[in-house]
Amino acid sequence: MPRKGRRPPRSIVFRRWLAVGALVLVALLYYRPIKAYIDAHGQLTEQKQLVQKLRTDKTRLEHRLGSSTSIATLAREARALGYVRPGERLYIVKGINQWRKQQRASMMAHSGR
Repeated sequence: MPRKGRRPPRSIVFRRWLAVGALVLVALLYYRPIKAYIDAHGQLTEQKQLVQKLRTDKTRLEHRLGSSTSIATLAREARALGYVRPGERLYIVKGINQWRKQQRASMMAHSGR
């Protein structure tokens, strides 16, 4: 009968430590590739989100381009930029907001409020 508390032979202890050392070595050797894989997976997810956003923007811009090729839209955009047709004169009117305030005040005074 083996005694309790008896230590195993040195060869078994050495083999156990050797196995532990081998596991630690394998873990150290696999650390960087696994970390690189996880980082690459995260970057891939970010890139997929960016590609989806760019596709959405492209679709929106293509729709906008399709609607901006009509003559009426081009004319409206040109007028918003300050362009005038040949033979027309451009007038710049200042103080419109102040004039509107005065008009509202006079309308309220005449209505009796």
